[in-house]
Amino acid sequence: MPDPVPVRLTDGVTLHADVSGPDAAPITVVLLHGWTLDGRTWHRQVTALRERYGDTVRVVCYDARGHGRSGPTTLRSATLGQLGDDLAELLARLAPSGRVVLVGHSMGGMTVMEYAHRHPADFARRVAGLVFVSSTAEGHTHTGYGVPAPLARLIRIAETAGAGLLARCGGWHTPAPLLQAIRPTLRWLLFGDACDPADIRLTTSAVARASLVSIGGFRPSIGAQRRLETLAALADHDLPAAALVGDRDRLTPPRCAESIAEALPSTELTVCPGAGHMLMLERADLVSAALLSVVDRVLPARKITRKAAARAGTRRTRTILEQPRRVGARRGAACP
Repeated sequence: MPDPVPVRLTDGVTLHADVSGPDAAPITVVLLHGWTLDGRTWHRQVTALRERYGDTVRVVCYDARGHGRSGPTTLRSATLGQLGDDLAELLARLAPSGRVVLVGHSMGGMTVMEYAHRHPADFARRVAGLVFVSSTAEGHTHTGYGVPAPLARLIRIAETAGAGLLARCGGWHTPAPLLQAIRPTLRWLLFGDACDPADIRLTTSAVARASLVSIGGFRPSIGAQRRLETLAALADHDLPAAALVGDRDRLTPPRCAESIAEALPSTELTVCPGAGHMLMLERADLVSAALLSVVDRVLPARKITRKAAARAGTRRTRTILEQPRRVGARRGAACP
């Protein structure tokens, strides 16, 4: 079982991290969750990593400031830049040696890009692989909410105005009755054609833990983010990388993942028909397979226990198919 580890940052904020595996592991996998969520959304991938690698790989799954079980954020520190600095500090504390594989969902992927932008030397020295899940390097450029453009513009105006109001609500949290009322909206916005009731419950409970200043405060930074040049600068490193997206994603549609793969050519692009924004829950096996594939490629001598390898067997095979025309002509894996 992972051990809860508090990480006190230099500005006094304490991050909650769940850590498993030895300090001296040759590879540390760090899982970063999305906006308004927390580390529990990665629970199936944490299980997959532990089953396959045992103590060969160290796994760190943490809650960003203002989210989950971590300490609060202020409006001033609710920025992607701050999250990138937090990641650099967390790595120095929890993975001081060895290489790391960074895995980011939505805002978590954007945090990885900020870390690369703000700490390029540290990134180049430490990072061995990347996985982007339902993320973007272009802010809200491609966000269409799955509706016609005129309506999408109205939704964005309302969302931006609402975020500004929430950002001034400090450490308050969304009241339970309101959460229940907006649950159908969360289901529509975050999930694709099918949704396990347990997954929407987990997602709703994560939103309940995020402070209102986090929900509203991070929105401007997320919308304004532009990091394609940062990714393109990493091309010479030839990092094993994967980008996954659902073709029903209303927040980071396929074009977002395609632009990541175009900027970082070593990226294997996966488009999941019928899936939405919460791929680590909706398509857990596929996300886990992509993650394990990247870790396999960077793990020295592929030190996998015989028992774990046998247990993981079918996860290691992925079918490579041509992407549908409507989501681009790149090659990638298609979900079943």
